[in-house]
Amino acid sequence: MSSETSSTNSRSSPTTAQSKSRGPGRPKKNPMTPCTWCAETKIPLKYVLPTQNGKKEFCSEVCITEFRKAYSKGACIQCDNVIRDNAPHRDFCSTFCMNKHSKKLASANGGSVNSNSGQSTHSNNNNIENVNDSNGNHDGRGSPIIQSGPFQFEQLHVFNWDEYLKKTGSVAAPPECFKQALDPPENNFKMGMKLEALDPRNVTSTCIATVVGVLGARLRLRLDGSDNKNDFWRLVDSDEIHPIGHCEKNGGMLQPPLGFRMNASSWPTFLCKTLNGATTAPEEIFQREPLTPRGNLFKVGQKLEAVDKKNPQLICCATVDAVKDDQIHVTFDGWRGAFDYWCRHDSRDIFPVGWCARSCHPIQPPGQKSKFDSASNNKHTKRSSFGVGSDGDALTPTKPVTVHFHTRCRGGPYINSSRLPSMVTAPSHSTLAKLCLQEILAASTNTSQMSQLLFALDGEVHIVTAAGKNFTVKIPSYLRKKGNTAMAEFLETLCTTVKSCNNLITLDPGPDNCPNCASPPKRPVETETVAPGPISPKRKRVAEQETATSTTTNDSPIPSSSTGTSSSPCPVVNQQNPSGSPQMPTSSPSEWTIEEVIDYIAITDSALAIHADLFRKHEIDGKALLLLNSDMMMKYMGLKLGPALKICNLVTRVKGRRPLSFKE
Repeated sequence: MSSETSSTNSRSSPTTAQSKSRGPGRPKKNPMTPCTWCAETKIPLKYVLPTQNGKKEFCSEVCITEFRKAYSKGACIQCDNVIRDNAPHRDFCSTFCMNKHSKKLASANGGSVNSNSGQSTHSNNNNIENVNDSNGNHDGRGSPIIQSGPFQFEQLHVFNWDEYLKKTGSVAAPPECFKQALDPPENNFKMGMKLEALDPRNVTSTCIATVVGVLGARLRLRLDGSDNKNDFWRLVDSDEIHPIGHCEKNGGMLQPPLGFRMNASSWPTFLCKTLNGATTAPEEIFQREPLTPRGNLFKVGQKLEAVDKKNPQLICCATVDAVKDDQIHVTFDGWRGAFDYWCRHDSRDIFPVGWCARSCHPIQPPGQKSKFDSASNNKHTKRSSFGVGSDGDALTPTKPVTVHFHTRCRGGPYINSSRLPSMVTAPSHSTLAKLCLQEILAASTNTSQMSQLLFALDGEVHIVTAAGKNFTVKIPSYLRKKGNTAMAEFLETLCTTVKSCNNLITLDPGPDNCPNCASPPKRPVETETVAPGPISPKRKRVAEQETATSTTTNDSPIPSSSTGTSSSPCPVVNQQNPSGSPQMPTSSPSEWTIEEVIDYIAITDSALAIHADLFRKHEIDGKALLLLNSDMMMKYMGLKLGPALKICNLVTRVKGRRPLSFKE
């Protein structure tokens, strides 16, 4: 027996020694936080709802919607959870919370707990009810219940616009600036209802959509036949949604959505099956769209509520950061410029202050970067620059500063002045300098060369966004201290750097016609020698190209003594192209780069220049341009029919075009 024991010990001792040398092993995984509504722990909690006593996290929109409905009816006094139908008392979610609350009240009053906890609780609740009844309609916490919807309670307690405006010293944009109803429209839509809606990715198509979410006066829609990655939001008084049958009554035809997952030939069958037995939205719940404002009435610095384009389910506190023609620049308080955007003054994505509260829609308060005591100072600095030293914009001038662009002036070799706006307004000189550089980059014929010139300036490093890309530029720091004088010097240096007319960008409006750019040519003899007779329009462009070619090769087409006093034909070319727009590419179209393709389209038809970013995104070079057709551009690039046909016409002209280096 002893021998067996010793042998057993000898066999087990190596294992014991080995287990001791292994260490504690992998730690246990922390359990995931359960969903507040369904208690699911296997799904990430992507939805957060702020309440008076903290935040609630949910796994899906269904859970957060159901929680809102229950939460609006009242919440537990003790734990702030919703009170379900099987609760022991209307003010508590469970017996545990009811007993715990009674003990807390008893200890706060300095007395002992009644042996009958239920009686003590009943007595305290009667006191609460009496107080509530004396003050009007209240919930169990003594907070007012807003009858108009579930989110009023959260809005009033989480974010107070009056307090925010007072502490930041800012003003709200007046309601007449917005294309929104003074009283938010009533939302009687229900989830699962079907309606007609314009495809947001192809607004010429009317499709069948299903209501998959209802929030305040907004609807979350999903086009039937598409996936859930292209859901979009619309107001109930939008002119882009209509009851079923509206398209047919007006002579239209329902179309499959862009990215229809089935074969296009099966669309009629799919449409019949979709509408058969479906719950359609009745016509009376659709609201008429409000009137459009008479003009852009916004002013820099005014506060508003705006949809976050990258997270369209959110409406956030925002500020008008700049005004340009019929556009405004929206910047979100407390967030850096990655979320900012330009929009029209009559956009349906911007709302007056307090609209969310009145429509029972949640509003996102300012981000952590914007505290009450510094929001008004720092909100402009974090709009579009991630640069060093941006905090100096806190020295905001008493009134906005405006810069004027004179589009009739010569833009030089890098800027197409016809693309520039008439004016830009900003709250500070530093912000105005950023906007100027942004507009110059957007109007540039070659953004890579222009960005190098702007980075060569003296000053602090900033990042601006133009033409869908981020560019690194430099802005002098002394603009904050010296004001208009320093700004005028900066604009003069900028014009010199980009080789444009010195009057292209100025602080004062100035005359309509620049004396430097509108002056007649100094050497009329050159016009007589180069063009002795009228040139037909068909030969005019080829003649200019031949003139430019002769200049670069130092050929002298007319060696007479009369032309010896005149310069080369370059001044004539500059006179005919004062805006500095690029010349047509001289190489074969199949060898064009992406930028040369964009230049060709922009020169030939300036209205198509707005699609430049689309050609960059899809990397359309010369070879790809020759393969384009209208179907490709509409289906894969999302172009409308009109621009697609125009570009197809340009492609046809390019295919039959010989290289520009030939002589006739």
